[in-house]
Parts: sequence; C-alpha cells; structure tokens
Amino acid sequence: MYKNLEEHNRLVNKYLKIFFVVSLYWCTSILTVFVNKHLLSSDTVNLGAPLFMSWFQCVVSTVICFVASRLSRKYPSVFTFPEGNPLDIDTFRKILPLSVLYTLMIGANNLSLSYVTVAFYYIGRSLTTVFSVVLTYVILRQRTSFKCLLCCGAIVIGFWLGVDQESLTEVFSWRGTIFGVLSSLALAMFSIQTKKSLAYVNQEVWLLSYYNNLYSTLLFLPLIIINGELESIITYPHLWASWFWAAMTLSGICGFAIGFVTALEIKVTSALTHNISGTAKACAQTVIATQYYHDVRSALWWTSNVVVLVASAAYTRVKQLEMMRQHQQRSTATQKA
Repeated sequence: MYKNLEEHNRLVNKYLKIFFVVSLYWCTSILTVFVNKHLLSSDTVNLGAPLFMSWFQCVVSTVICFVASRLSRKYPSVFTFPEGNPLDIDTFRKILPLSVLYTLMIGANNLSLSYVTVAFYYIGRSLTTVFSVVLTYVILRQRTSFKCLLCCGAIVIGFWLGVDQESLTEVFSWRGTIFGVLSSLALAMFSIQTKKSLAYVNQEVWLLSYYNNLYSTLLFLPLIIINGELESIITYPHLWASWFWAAMTLSGICGFAIGFVTALEIKVTSALTHNISGTAKACAQTVIATQYYHDVRSALWWTSNVVVLVASAAYTRVKQLEMMRQHQQRSTATQKA
C-alpha cells in the first residue's frame, strides 16, 4: 500500500515538473516574440535596427555566460559551468562555421519579425522541417520515408496557402517572408552543424552557447553597417533613455532564457516532445497575437495554420514511430547475437 502511494506521489511530482517546465517554455518563448516585435516596430520604440538588437541580445547572453563561468570557478559548490577558453584559436576555427549559421539564423529571424505580424510569424518560418529533410539527404545522405515526405508536402502547401492569404492583407511583406524562409534554412543547417560542433566541446551545450554568442557579437558588427543601421542607431531619439536599454536588456535576457528553457524541456521530456510542444505553442501564439493586435483573418488563412500545424505534428509522430521501430529492431538483433 505504502509502495503504491510512494509510486503515485513520484508520478505526480514528475508530471507536475513536466507541466511546469513546458509552461515555462511556452511563456518564455511567446514573451520573447512579443518583446522583440515591440522593440522592432511598435509606435513607442520603433528602433528600426533588427541586427543591432540581435547583436545586443548576443552581448547579454555572452555576459551572462561569462559571469556564470567566473562564479563557477570561484564558488564551484554553488555554481557549475563547463570549463573552456573562447579565445583559443583552434576552438575559434572549429566553432566559427556554426557561429556563422547562428548569426544568420537569429539575424534573419529578427529581420523577418520586423516586417511581418506576430500572427503570420509562424507560417513564415514553418519550412524548417522541410529544409531539415532536404539537407539531411544532401549533406548526410540519409533518406526519408515516404510518409515523412507526404507530411513535408503538406507543410509546403500550408505555407503557400498562408502566404497567398496573407498577401491579400495590407500588412503583408515579401521581404519579411523571404527572411523567414532564410531563417528556417539557417535553423535547419544550424541543427545539423550543432551535432558536429558539440564534439569539439565535449557535448557541453552551455559552452557551445557561450562560444556562439561571443563570436556572433563580432560577426554582427559588419552586418549592422552593411544593413545601414548605424545611422538609425546614432539618430535614434531614445538612444540614451533608461527605459529603452531596460527593454533591450529584457529582450537579451529573454533570448538567453529561450536557450536555457529549451534545453531544460528537452532534458525533462525529450527532443520529440519538445517539437510537439513547440508546434502547440505556435498555435497558441498565433491565437494570442490575433486577439492582442485585433487582427481579422479569413477562414483560408486559419486553414493554412491548421494544415502546417497538423502536418508538423504528423511528421513528428511518424518520426517517433520510425525511431521506436528501429530501436526494437536493434534490440532484437542484439538478443539474437
């Protein structure tokens, strides 16, 4: 009786922990999108320098990682952070390709968000799964099942339907849509390259994040100049306002928190569950955005969202079943051997 009660309590605590972590991921992710959108194109802030904002987010994340690293050395019993030297030339050479993709990913992401609405933001970046399948075949020569390809086809159809319906509105932006697609491509390439780069840092995710953010602060500087943001920053009327830098710092903290809670969610659940959670979160984010900004959308526009969300969830489910089947086959082969 007592054993059953203890088992029940452990199960309840486990589910509560999962619920808390997933809720934390949802809140942090949605808050980050809305904060970034407010900084980029609201009437009160309207910074007009998305790459500068991306650079500052990397600066905040780098400072947090640096402080955590120092505290870990001084108080190892309280703080833990993996050892590493980001100034090592060999490390820089090995991690730089990933940092280039990281810079491209978050830069294109914020450029997209500066042009499109939050409601359309998910559709604009919905091709990550499709690009992952294509790049997995092109780079890794790994084939994808027919069922997964069908899901990818449905995602593409949903994407084009969403673009078609959004183009009928006054707020549609081809530039924002293209940056969204570019961000999806960069994310797919980043995910593949991350697996390779983790081997250089002994599979330490936080150390890799530290290096990425530090190197990206350097990579963003010429891009800010090329994008013509330097003049916008210098002439910005609220540049020395304390509330502006408070908002920018909040955006940077949110950017760092996203990485933390994403890793935490994957740790307490799984990468597959994280993908499902991300899909469901995108649905909630779209609904919240349409209500918050009083956006009115057509039935076909909503249909495009449903198609993308269902197809993405179906792809995740198909991959889950394939992984389970492969695991069972390996277990059977091991037992026979």
